[in-house]
Amino acid sequence: MEVGYNCSMRLELDTMHVIGDNLALKWKDGEESFFGLDFLRRNCPCALCAGERDLFGNLARQPQILHPKSFQLTKVREVGGYAIQPEWADGHASGIYSFEYLRSLVSD
Repeated sequence: MEVGYNCSMRLELDTMHVIGDNLALKWKDGEESFFGLDFLRRNCPCALCAGERDLFGNLARQPQILHPKSFQLTKVREVGGYAIQPEWADGHASGIYSFEYLRSLVSD
């Protein structure tokens, strides 16, 4: 039995489109994912939004103040073939959403 990484299981993005207040992603495996921009921003995985763990595993997180511009997407780009990086109208752009993370949001 051979154990290792199965390249055929790698998630690949085919297309992405902003449709109204939603981001639509079509994956090369034929699946489609739709995210409300509000939901996407509230689930930003960056250290500022999601927090950071210290050496002892304690989560340090600053309270966020979000306003209407926080949920307006100005652009989104693919990062390295493994993630997307949205830029929001309030200037926030440090969240890198891996494809695996995005697919996990759909199944939650």
